[in-house]
Amino acid sequence: MKKPLLTALSCAALLSTTAAVLAADVTYERLLKPEPQNWLMHHNDFGSQRFSALDQINKANAKNLRLAFTVPLGGKAGNEFGAATPLVDGGFMYISDVWGVVYKIDVRSGTQGRIVWKMDPGQQKPDRNRGVALWGDMVISVTGYDGRIIATNTETGQIVWDKKHSDNPDLEFSAAPLALKDTILIGASGGDNGVRNWLAGLDPKTGEQKWKTFIVPAPGEPGSETWKDKVNAWQTGGGALYVTGSYDPGTNLTYWGTGNPAPRYDSAHRPGDNLFTNSSVGFDAATGKMQWYFQHTANDNRDYDSTTSQIIIDGKMTGEDRKLLVHANRNGFHYTLDRQNGQFLKAVQYSEKVTWTKGIDQKTGKPIDYDPTKDVQNFAIDWKGGADVLKNACPDVHGGTNFWPPSYSRKTNLVYIAGNEGCADIIPDQTAHVRGKFGGGGYRNDARITSGLIVVDPVSGEVKMRKNHAYPNHSGVLTSAGGIVFTALLDGTVIAYDDQTLDELWKYNTGTGFVAPPMTYAVDGKQYIAIASGLNNVARAKLARSPEMRHQSNAVMLFVFAVN
Repeated sequence: MKKPLLTALSCAALLSTTAAVLAADVTYERLLKPEPQNWLMHHNDFGSQRFSALDQINKANAKNLRLAFTVPLGGKAGNEFGAATPLVDGGFMYISDVWGVVYKIDVRSGTQGRIVWKMDPGQQKPDRNRGVALWGDMVISVTGYDGRIIATNTETGQIVWDKKHSDNPDLEFSAAPLALKDTILIGASGGDNGVRNWLAGLDPKTGEQKWKTFIVPAPGEPGSETWKDKVNAWQTGGGALYVTGSYDPGTNLTYWGTGNPAPRYDSAHRPGDNLFTNSSVGFDAATGKMQWYFQHTANDNRDYDSTTSQIIIDGKMTGEDRKLLVHANRNGFHYTLDRQNGQFLKAVQYSEKVTWTKGIDQKTGKPIDYDPTKDVQNFAIDWKGGADVLKNACPDVHGGTNFWPPSYSRKTNLVYIAGNEGCADIIPDQTAHVRGKFGGGGYRNDARITSGLIVVDPVSGEVKMRKNHAYPNHSGVLTSAGGIVFTALLDGTVIAYDDQTLDELWKYNTGTGFVAPPMTYAVDGKQYIAIASGLNNVARAKLARSPEMRHQSNAVMLFVFAVN
């Protein structure tokens, strides 16, 4: 009797251990079906919706939100910033800082965040880092300008593999990796430095490259005819992938937004539409082959990236069920596309002031002022070309919206966009086309930058609501089943709004601003809101245009809130 009992106990222990291991491993099946208590990938779901099914924090009790605990991050350079979205699995949080350091933080107590381990890759200089990915029992992270992708064991904090994927000191990895069933997708950026950017698929077990697709085509490749210069501008053409893409398991297509062409402000140096920059692109996730594209701003000279989230939804348009891709662009317009083929369906202006174009042609999706007979576009601004200043370009060079993500609420079927309001004079510099100076000029504007929370119906193509803010928003948006919209501002204010009326339900000023988006998770049935603070140079310069904020201090902290 003793032996069978011991065997049974051993089997029970084994099953218990196996269950624990399975629970700890982040499988493709878990990623397919977001778990409300956990936040397992950068945008929470493959559709990049940033919607949480948690509803413990709701319209009735949001007023009772309080600071639960904080965790200091970074610290090597002093004046740093946090750009990453934390991931949470089973009460453990994983977040990266500007040095590529990955933290595992135990947040189970709800009253403190205890750092379990840190993985320091020895990155040579700080760089924007938007977060990590979870795959199996590993955390996949990037290292900015070091050109490395690293897998770290989630339990021990030990490096499993460390692979270098670029020797170009001007190329960077800033987007969080996207974990699929048997591939890790990595987007390269640093386009403004004169880099020809690319998307790559890696083997998650080894970090070896399976495929790589360049955004800017080489001579003879499809799209190369849109680079009409005689100076080989395609070699340094940009097209950065700053923000993690989305993924459709049904078609195995992954959708990424591409950045501006380089040089950034001198479009005469690179005549033509400059494909496939400033575009939403659908790639085959198995091979990396481009399946379709839609270019939002051709021959761009205003730095109007298309890198904002590519959000996947389904909707009924003109009585027909459509599979949609919706995107709030840096140029001030929100677009609705067919995600199966890239067909343009609708666009609506979400920025209050747009001067660079008279509008979007609702048949083609191109700017009304786009002239197909011109190799260098000036759109609606009286620009003579060369070093002539583009005066009063609105939105300014940082958008509209930008790297900070919108959110699509499955409760209201609306998109919530953090959009900034301001203009700039753009100054092309044709002498700046040397390595390291691919900005191609600069911009000037000392006027105050404000922002708004804008609500768009992506199916009807209408702006439904707007809430204006006195300070810029470089954070982004989170929506939830509790009917709450969360966002944060550069002045350090975190805000909760009613998702149907935009009535303010709660706000808290931390004293230090945000360029990272909010997220939410739950432990033992209790819901928390988390966000990392700290401003980068661009954000600090934007905030300083509000005279009363010029001496605002900066700190890199993780703030976690909960209802009492």
